[in-house]
Amino acid sequence: MNKGRRNADYSGQAAFLIEQDYLIEGAGEMSQFEQVTVVKKANVYFDGKVTSRTVLFADGTKKTLGIMMPGQYEFGTDTKEIMEILGGDLKVQLPGSEEWLEFQGSGEFTVPAGAKFKLDIRTVTDYCCSYVN
Repeated sequence: MNKGRRNADYSGQAAFLIEQDYLIEGAGEMSQFEQVTVVKKANVYFDGKVTSRTVLFADGTKKTLGIMMPGQYEFGTDTKEIMEILGGDLKVQLPGSEEWLEFQGSGEFTVPAGAKFKLDIRTVTDYCCSYVN
């Protein structure tokens, strides 16, 4: 189902609109978002070691897609967040826990609103964060 326009060369372009349905499913997982707006300005944290782009859906849903370089980070949440790890090697310490959860490859964890969590990123990590109102 590939009837929309796609931009193969992203150099010099920071935002584009894909004209299709909201997502394409592949092998049981969402592999692509469709009919979205991408915010041009990057979200940059920790001197550029963590970056993401905001993806906005027609229904008001917001997600970010990003990359984390190796290092230790602490983030705070305004809303509930679902972090989907698409690839990487990392540990996460969720709020109220002394234990670290380990992820190698892919996985998912949820952080409640108004909380802080810690990450120990061991290899370049690809992620998608969904914000839940």
